[in-house]
Amino acid sequence: MLRRKQKRGKPGDRPDDPLAPAVEDRVRAVLSLGGVPYADLPDGVQQVRLRLLERAAKGEDAPRDVSAWAAVVASNLAMDWHRAKRRQERLGERLASLRQEDARDAAETRVLSLAVAQGLDELPDPQRQVVVLRFYADLPVRDIAAELGVPEGTVKSRLHTAVRMLRARLREEEVV
Repeated sequence: MLRRKQKRGKPGDRPDDPLAPAVEDRVRAVLSLGGVPYADLPDGVQQVRLRLLERAAKGEDAPRDVSAWAAVVASNLAMDWHRAKRRQERLGERLASLRQEDARDAAETRVLSLAVAQGLDELPDPQRQVVVLRFYADLPVRDIAAELGVPEGTVKSRLHTAVRMLRARLREEEVV
């Protein structure tokens, strides 16, 4: 078993704790020197304690020098903490850049939407009808033809002409 005999009666002693108070202090010191913030030190000590208990649960022998083993584990935890912090910073930077791109994209989308709406206003009624039914109501050509009472070929022709006119207008205004 990994537990060492502890003297009874000392305040703060925990009989089931595999880490002696001196080892716990050393772990805290290693974590502090490793740059782990003071607020995260108890979590680091708990991680070392947990790894020691996991060794016992697996049936492995206790380390020859628990203090040295705990210091190495604490050092590794400090490095892991810094890696995680860098990962979080990079993720934050990427998210910030995506938000900036989204803001630019949203502005471009608004300009494009406004230009398309103005272009639709300038189309003749029959062409505007088929564009709205096809692209905004998402109806197939067959349903548009039935709704308007015209042949499918007429719907296709009107769509083609309307899209060509909208595209030319957007290029003329340098929106696209």
